[in-house]
This record gives sequence, C-alpha cells and structure tokens, in this order.
Amino acid sequence: MEQSPWYQIDNLTHLDTPALAVYPDRVKANIAALLRAIGDVSRLRPHVKTNKSREASQLLLEAGIRKFKCATIAEAEMLAMIGAPDVLLAYQPNGTKMHRLLELITTYPNTQFSCLVDNVATARQLSELAVTANVVIPVFIDLNVGMNRTGIAPGEAVLSLYAQLDQLPGIRPMGLHAYDGHIRNPDLALRTKECDAAFWPVQLLSETITSRGFDKPILVMGGSPTFPIHARHAGVECSPGTFIYWDKGYKNGLPEQHFEPAALVVTRVISLPTSTRICVDLGHKSVAAENELSERVTFLNAPELKAVGQSEEHLVLEAGEGHPYQVGDVLYGLPIHICPTVALYERAYTIENGDVTGEWQTIARDRIISV
Repeated sequence: MEQSPWYQIDNLTHLDTPALAVYPDRVKANIAALLRAIGDVSRLRPHVKTNKSREASQLLLEAGIRKFKCATIAEAEMLAMIGAPDVLLAYQPNGTKMHRLLELITTYPNTQFSCLVDNVATARQLSELAVTANVVIPVFIDLNVGMNRTGIAPGEAVLSLYAQLDQLPGIRPMGLHAYDGHIRNPDLALRTKECDAAFWPVQLLSETITSRGFDKPILVMGGSPTFPIHARHAGVECSPGTFIYWDKGYKNGLPEQHFEPAALVVTRVISLPTSTRICVDLGHKSVAAENELSERVTFLNAPELKAVGQSEEHLVLEAGEGHPYQVGDVLYGLPIHICPTVALYERAYTIENGDVTGEWQTIARDRIISV
C-alpha cells in the first residue's frame, strides 16, 4: 500500500482555503534538530517572529529553552503569557513603545524583559521612565555589523555608550546584540568567512568591555543563516527563528541545516481561465509577496506549475495544454518566505496523521494583545 505524502490532509471538507497548515510532529522534530545542532540549550535565544503563536512557543519552553527574542511588544507579551522567563525585545523602543514596555514589566513580573538601545538620548528617556516606575531594565547595545538599518558600528563609540549606560539609573547594560542577516551565501565556507569577519570586532569589544572592569557582556548573535557558525563561537547566544517552520528559501539556500518544512499554505483551484491556466485562491493576502512572482510559493503536489499573475485574492498558474487540474482540486504550497506568510493568517490549523486536529492562534500578528 502506497504511503500518503506527509503533507496530505484527508478531512478537507470543512477546511476553507486559503489556509495555513502546521504539522506539530515536524515542529517538534525541528526543535530537536536545533538542540542537537548547538548541544547546550542555555545558548539558545530563538526568535519567535516566525511562529507568533503561544502553542509553538510553548513547545520551545517544553524543550528546555528559557531565553527568547522577539521584535514587537505583542510578541513579548505572548511569551510572557506562557511564562517565558527571559525575553529580549530586539528593537529599540521609542515613544509609546517605552511606556508599553514598562507596562509589560509591571504586568508580568515573572518574566525578565530587556531591550536594545543604540544611542544615549534614547537610553536617558528609558532611564527616566524606569526610575519613575521603580524598575531596572536590562539593555543590550544594538550593533551594526553590515545590515545598515539600526545599531552602531563596533568601535570606540560602543565602549563609550556602554560606560554611559552603566551610569544611568533604572537601566543596566547586559551585553551586545548583532544581527547579521545580510550574510547568507549558499556556500557555507564563504558564509563562515564573512560571519567570522563580522564577529571578530564584536568579540574584541566584549574583551575590551571586560578589561575595563565590567561583567562579561552577553553576546546575542545572528539569525538562521549564520546559526551553525555562531553555534561554534563559545559563549554566544544564538537567535534563529525560521527553523521552527522552515521554508523553501532557506531549504534551498542553507542546505547544511537539517530542518524540514513544517508549515504550508493550502489552496484550491477556483477557476480555469484558459486551456493552459488555472487560478487558485492564494493571493497577495495569503502568501508573502515581497519576492518577484516566481519566488513566492512552490506546490509540493504540483511542482510544475508556474505563477504568471497574482492579485489580492488570486494566483494564476500556467499548467500547460492537457493539464489534469479541475476546479476544487487542492494544492499544498510551500512558501519561499514563511515568516511574513504566517503573519497573514489569524490562525494555523494543526495537521496530525492526516487530520485537522485543532488551531494555533497567530495571536502576536496583532500589534496589541492587552498591553
């Protein structure tokens, strides 16, 4: 008897499309692979921007992970709701975000929240608010190691800011944060060379900070592409995120990493506009559309289909003359980029042994949960 494909859903009658499907057994396998890749769970600080759900994050907690990273106040609150002990907001709060961070700290006293800063003016504002609230906020200096979007370049300015942070009441410098997402060469040897070159000045900064009488700074480094490289850097906390669901982009570009796709978009054929083309209900609102048209999704059960047009609710695919597809047929799409795809769905349907067994709310896709 031929075994069904791992992604096949048998009870599709009541599953409306487009839908986000998550396979918990594969999620758990990816978490296990993450732990094997680093060996020491205390060196993990995974980013939850990919999953944005309590249920997926709970599986990380159950695997022994205690430190987390996030990009939004909502993601931070989601983690606190499930009892995550240590949450780094990998974002420099300004204006209202500062007040919301303070509210998180007082609302969830069992979670230690920290954040990023890259200038003394922001740090002073945060200090004043923290003193008023009678709390101390751990902070990390955000370094620019090549992304050129936030942070400051490694050098004397970092050392000066670190010393200034140490003198401000209400905040406490904890370490350095560097995201090197621009380093993603498919050749692992070349990626390693580039990563090590970007890491060297960070390591030097760490040693200099320690030599000036401060506690050894915590180093929070990298994302998915440089995870296996930073995993070999002693004392570094690693922050991959996409591993939990994986996607086509990283599966192709990071072949050395042994994760498997654990989330798909399920879509149906809704029309046959020409003799060679089909249309499915997978528009811009249903799969990440930041890449060019051919680099948005591939179909596991129909890899020959080529995207030729997409709008908000529709995706038109070239199927060729004599194709077998009919209205109502189901396709299983593997996104090129899973993170922004997940954020398009308010829920993910869990698939176990071919059945739809439940839902994981994508609770942190909202900008505000309660704080």
